[in-house]
Amino acid sequence: MEGIADYEFVRSLGAGNHGEFYLAKKPERLPVETEFVAVKVLGGTGADAFRRATRELKAFAAVRSPYLVTLYDAGQQGGIFYYSMEYLPAGSLSRPVEPPSREHALRAVACAAHAAQALHEEGIVHRDITPGNVLLTDTGGKLSDLGLSQVLTPGATVTGMGGIGSVEFTDPALLQGDKPTPAGDVWSLGATLHWAATGRGLYGDLPTHDPLLTLRKINSTAPSVVGDLEPELAELVQTCIGDAAKRPTARGVADRVYALL
Repeated sequence: MEGIADYEFVRSLGAGNHGEFYLAKKPERLPVETEFVAVKVLGGTGADAFRRATRELKAFAAVRSPYLVTLYDAGQQGGIFYYSMEYLPAGSLSRPVEPPSREHALRAVACAAHAAQALHEEGIVHRDITPGNVLLTDTGGKLSDLGLSQVLTPGATVTGMGGIGSVEFTDPALLQGDKPTPAGDVWSLGATLHWAATGRGLYGDLPTHDPLLTLRKINSTAPSVVGDLEPELAELVQTCIGDAAKRPTARGVADRVYALL
């Protein structure tokens, strides 16, 4: 794909849930001081799904937080939905241009937790907090890519969640069809924090080459914290993935990570 609407693509930035990211030249009509933007192109959507997704993105863009990636634009061309956002060249926790230090990685997760708290205070649930959606900055990170899977496909469970690689960061309750909640985002923050600190997921090595085997392992294996993680950090992760009623707020996660740092 060479571009969409008036966005001229430079190169692919990789796949995300339900779509592909591209580095694009900023159209002249966008009133922002930058040369490049990131554009996510999703599959074909109907008119109702487009309206739902646009409403969600407008609400996301209205939230004021220095820890949220700035959204610029959204549209549809030939039935294909796309939206653009600020481009952060350092990459994400899962695909960094230069591997961050452990402290930088943990600080980036704390920043993402602050971003999630800002969304929650406006009644928005992110639904897709993963290492791939925590983008790196010089001072920490920003949370990106609002999870639109259940907006584009209402009632979707496992089969509608997008890339199988993100399932290990999703609250099992959401995979089973429960409604998205702030507590589910906190579960994802805990899983992302564990990955940032250890380089491993809560389910160990997953056979991501085979989606069915991956789902079987997740459904049959309780998430567990690796044994050599520092006690304070291990306790925080365990609290995040424990009883939903006893989970901290997203801000509580950020505060506790900063305290550990």
